[in-house]
Amino acid sequence: MGSVPMGEIAVSNRSGEELVASGLGSCIGLALIDRFAGVAGLAHIVLPQSSETDREPGKFADLAVPVLIDRVIHAGASRRRLEAVLAGGARMFELGELDIGARNAEAVRGGLATAGLSVRAAEIGGSRGRTMRVEVGTGTVTVKQAGGAPTTLLDGSARETPITTVEEAAR
Repeated sequence: MGSVPMGEIAVSNRSGEELVASGLGSCIGLALIDRFAGVAGLAHIVLPQSSETDREPGKFADLAVPVLIDRVIHAGASRRRLEAVLAGGARMFELGELDIGARNAEAVRGGLATAGLSVRAAEIGGSRGRTMRVEVGTGTVTVKQAGGAPTTLLDGSARETPITTVEEAAR
């Protein structure tokens, strides 16, 4: 499957496949994983809120979260085993008080909370773009900031990974 472009959603249950969202600046990469079933999905979310005229499900947090949940369940995941991982949400440009990255992160977290899901791990904020990789089958999720080394947010080799939020650990 491979690349997940801006505003798109990809889901797979094919072990060994990799889902990749590149260029996560203010965008949010939302991965939902059921490691037991070997199902993973990735949404490359661009904006927090859809409008009456623009209703592309992968582009907006308010639409992408429930659509991604439905698609991973349809692919064989169990809702109760879903683990959510977030990356992106950077403040890429100084536009006064407007911080699209923070608004995107807040909207995705709100959508997950409404759906009864919590965030297992996240690397959001800052001012650098990121690439998020999800390995289908194992559920390993890595994030690489521009110019940096990859960081493992969810280790698929460990069935009981401790809950970690990278953004909070950096504080």
